[in-house]
Amino acid sequence: MPAAARPHPPLLYALVAATAATALAPGPGPAAAAPPAARTPAPAAAPALRFGPCPASVPAPPAPDRVTCGWLAVPLDPGRPDGKRIRLAVSRVPASGTPAERRGVLLVNPGGPGGSGLPYAVTKRAKLPEAVRRAYDVIGFDPRGTGLSAPADCGPMGGLFATPGPDPVPEGRAEETAYLRALRRMADDCAAGTGDALPHLSTTRTAHDMDAVRAALGEKRIAFLGVSYGSYLGAAYTALYPHRVGRMVLDSVVGPGDWYDFDVRQSRTLLRQREVFFDWAARHSGRFGLGTTAGAVRAAYQRARTGYGPAEFDRAVYRALGRTERWTPLADGIRAYLRDGDTAPLRPKEPFDGPASRTYEAANRAVKCADGPGPAPARILADLRRARRADPLPVLTGMEASVCAYWHHTPARRTPLGSPDAPPVLLVASAHDPVTPVEGARRLQRRLPGSRLVTLHDDYSHGVFASRGDACVDTAVTAYLTAGTVPPADVHCAGPGLPTPGDAP
Repeated sequence: MPAAARPHPPLLYALVAATAATALAPGPGPAAAAPPAARTPAPAAAPALRFGPCPASVPAPPAPDRVTCGWLAVPLDPGRPDGKRIRLAVSRVPASGTPAERRGVLLVNPGGPGGSGLPYAVTKRAKLPEAVRRAYDVIGFDPRGTGLSAPADCGPMGGLFATPGPDPVPEGRAEETAYLRALRRMADDCAAGTGDALPHLSTTRTAHDMDAVRAALGEKRIAFLGVSYGSYLGAAYTALYPHRVGRMVLDSVVGPGDWYDFDVRQSRTLLRQREVFFDWAARHSGRFGLGTTAGAVRAAYQRARTGYGPAEFDRAVYRALGRTERWTPLADGIRAYLRDGDTAPLRPKEPFDGPASRTYEAANRAVKCADGPGPAPARILADLRRARRADPLPVLTGMEASVCAYWHHTPARRTPLGSPDAPPVLLVASAHDPVTPVEGARRLQRRLPGSRLVTLHDDYSHGVFASRGDACVDTAVTAYLTAGTVPPADVHCAGPGLPTPGDAP
C-alpha cells in the first residue's frame, strides 16, 4: 500500500495486541525443526509476510517511496518450535531501482540493545546513498523485547525512573550498599515483569529471528547493516548462519567479549571524550561563556550537575558525548541552566520515564544479561572505586550490565560471535568513538577472516556510514553493498575533526 496510508485500526490493533504483556500465544501444531541440541535450529517452512499499513510510530518516507508493515510469529524458544510464540513487527521500504539493479533485502538494526527497528527502515534508508536505495528492499524489525515485538516490562526497575534520581556515582559504603540493593531490586522487577520470556530475550534468539524473517521473505541470503549493538547482532548471526550471510556491514562495532567488560571500557573512553569536550568548550569560550580553560569549564559542568540533578544531568551528558553535533547543544544547555535556571535545553525530547524509554531500558538489561554471565558484586564495587579514583565525576550511565550480578536467569556461556565460514564482512569505525571504541572492531575482525575495516580518522562520533557524510567511507561501503567489492586492504579515511560551534542562540 502507498506510504501515505497511515495507521489502519485493525492492523494496528493486531500489532499492539500481539505484543501485550510478553506477547505470548499458543503455538500451532508441531513443525519440523532441528532438536534443541542443534547449533542452528532450522526453522519450519515460514509463511510469507503479509504487509499492510504501518502504526503511527513509523514515519512516511519521502514520495514516491512507500513503507508497509506486517508481523511474523516465531517460537519464543527456537529449540521448541511447537511451544509458545511471540510476534515480530516488521517494516519494508522497497528498492527504488530497476529489477536489474536489485540486490535483495537489506535488514537494518539501529542498536541498543533495546532500539526499535521498525521505523529505522525509513529513517536510515533516507540517509543511504542512492545506489543502495535502488538496490535493496530495506527491512526493519523490532527485535524481540523491543518496540511492538513482545516488549520487555521491568516495571519500576529498582527505582530507575524515580525523579529526582539518586546520584548515579555512589560515594562511601552506605551509598555503595544502596547502589547494589537497587541493582537487586531491578533484577527482581525484571523477573516479575517479563516472566518466562526473560531468558529468551537474548542476542542469539534475535539472530534466529533474523533468519526467520529471511525465510519468510523468500531470500536465500540476507544483507545486513547493523550499527552499534546491531554490529553485535550481525556477528551473532554469522556465528549461527554463516552460509546465509550475504553482504554485511557492521558499523561502530561493539566487539566480542563480556557486556560488563564492554561497559567498563566505555565508561573510561567517555571520560577521555569529556576531557576533549571541556577543552573544546574552553577554546570557544567567547561562544559558550563557560570559561577559558578546561578546568573552568569542568567547574561550570560540576555546578550545573549539582543543581540540575546528577542522574538527569549525567543522562544528558552520556547522550551528547557520543555525537559531536550534540556538543554545542550540551554547552548551550549548561550555560542556559547556570545563567537563567532554564532546564529545557538539557531535557530529552521524549520523557525518560515514557513507555518507549521504559521498554528500551528493560530490553537493554534483559538482552545484556541473557547474553552471558554477569559480574560479581565485589567486582562492581571495585570498578566503581577505581572509576572514582580516576575521576571524581565518572559517567556511569552506560553501566547497564551491572544488574546482571543479580539476574534470575544467568547463562553459563557468552554469545558466540563471528565465523571463519562467513563471507568477508565490512566493519566501519570512528577512530575516537567513545561509545564503541575502535579496538572492538579490530578484535571482531580477527574472528571474520577476509573482512576489512574502514576507519574514519580524526573523528569523535558514534555511527559512521551514511551518518557522518564522509565520501571516502560511503563510497567504500556502497561499492561493497552494490557490487560486492571487498577492498584489497583496510581503508583509512580522513575525518572532519572537532566541530565548529554555530552562532549563539
